[in-house]
Amino acid sequence: MAEGQTFKKEERLKSRKVIGQLFRSKQSLGHYPFRLLWANIASTHSLENPVLFTQSVPKKKFKHAVDRNLIRRRIREAYRLNKATFYANFSGENDEQIAIMVIYIATETLPFSSIANAMEKMLHRFHKIRNKPIKEV
Repeated sequence: MAEGQTFKKEERLKSRKVIGQLFRSKQSLGHYPFRLLWANIASTHSLENPVLFTQSVPKKKFKHAVDRNLIRRRIREAYRLNKATFYANFSGENDEQIAIMVIYIATETLPFSSIANAMEKMLHRFHKIRNKPIKEV
C-alpha cells in the first residue's frame, strides 16, 4: 500500500475543543454534497500530519445509523484517496496545522463515485481559496 493511501489515527480530529473552534472560525466553503469548515490550530499533534480531518452526517436527515455509517465510510474513503494530492499542494506553516470538518448536506445517499468526485473538487477549491492573497480593506 502506498504511503499516501492511508488514514491513520493521528490524522483524525477528535478534540471537542478544536471542533468547537472550527464552528467559531466561520471559515467555510460549500460544494454539493458537502460543506467544509476549517481553522488554523496551534500544533499539538504530530507535525507529520499538517491536516486533522473529521466528518459529520446529520442525524436529522438520516435517521438510521446504518445510513449515516455508510456515508461516513464513503467520505473517509474519498478523503483517503485524495489525500496524497491534497498534501502535495499543501503549504502549511511549520508550527500550525489545519483542522478540517466535512459536513454532508445532501438529503439522499449518493453513490461513492459522486462523493469521490465532489471531494476531489472541493479539496481543489479549498487550495485555491486558502492560497489566494488576502485583500486589505
